[in-house]
Amino acid sequence: MAESVHYKQLLDNLMTAVIVLDGNLRLSHVNAAAEMLLGISGDQVEGKLIHHCFNELDGTPEALREALQFNNNFTKRRARWRLHNHSEITVDYSVTPNPDLGLVIVEVQPLDRLLRISREEAMLSSQETSRNLVRSMAHEIKNPLGGIRGAAQLLARELNSPELEEYTKVIIDETDRLRNLVDRMLGPNRPAKPLPINVHEVLEHVAAVIKAETGRQIAWVRDYDPSIPELQGDKEQLIQATLNIARNAMQSLLESEMVGPRVITVVTRVQRRYTIGRRHHPLVARLGIIDNGPGIPPELIEDIFFPMITGRAEGTGLGLAIAQKLVNQHNGLIECESAPGRTEFSIYLPLDDNYAEA
Repeated sequence: MAESVHYKQLLDNLMTAVIVLDGNLRLSHVNAAAEMLLGISGDQVEGKLIHHCFNELDGTPEALREALQFNNNFTKRRARWRLHNHSEITVDYSVTPNPDLGLVIVEVQPLDRLLRISREEAMLSSQETSRNLVRSMAHEIKNPLGGIRGAAQLLARELNSPELEEYTKVIIDETDRLRNLVDRMLGPNRPAKPLPINVHEVLEHVAAVIKAETGRQIAWVRDYDPSIPELQGDKEQLIQATLNIARNAMQSLLESEMVGPRVITVVTRVQRRYTIGRRHHPLVARLGIIDNGPGIPPELIEDIFFPMITGRAEGTGLGLAIAQKLVNQHNGLIECESAPGRTEFSIYLPLDDNYAEA
């Protein structure tokens, strides 16, 4: 008995999640790291079958039973586990049987965080490459546009025919429209002004704008965490980024043929120990903008933050790209999850005063 308590204490001091099963695949011990990973209490699940803790989506516990029976070690990569609370995680796990004690030891390495960091790094790198390409193209486009507009103005002065002047006006107007589009592709040029910001003031400003544009067509639901401290940033730029996302949600709701209320829900929370790219932040603020519209087409979801990508007939595909750029300048990140009936954009902003100008 003393030896059992001793080995459990040793396992509890490990950073690796460890699950100990008996010969019937009942939980003999779950160390502290595994409790945190699986969201369970080891004392409450001790003696219960393994499926009370998790179910593997692409396998069965038979492999664990065979490992004990034939004394076979094995490792499985990127397994999907569905936990007791119906959430899903991706893990690598190694199984080591001990037939003498009639136990199976399962060592678990969670992968979701690593996969998310890898995905974010790839996304940020691709977006930076895309922005550089767009910026280079935009500069090359703006130079001839200025020449075309100037030539059209000079031509208009030499013409005496109102009909011909109308043609030059079309050239000038279309040139101005293209130049405005290019300016939007380049993003805001105004220097950032980092100051202490209350994120709820930003969201209330956005709510007022959306309400003015939609009246009572869309309900705006607030779920705020008042404990979120101020962060260092540019208020106008954060308003623009958040407004771009909220307007996307608004337009999606108004253009849909859904039955029932159209709702945008805004959630604010503090998250601890969050990693953005390769940088670890002790505290971040999460601003969630959720709508109950039809959702984003699956074929677009991976590319929606790239310029000129849009699922709307009237969209330019620039709003989300600009929003991501503005949040990136605050060392933050925007992520999106979408399914029919629920689309959530999450804005993550560090709270450790590490604002960086673009």
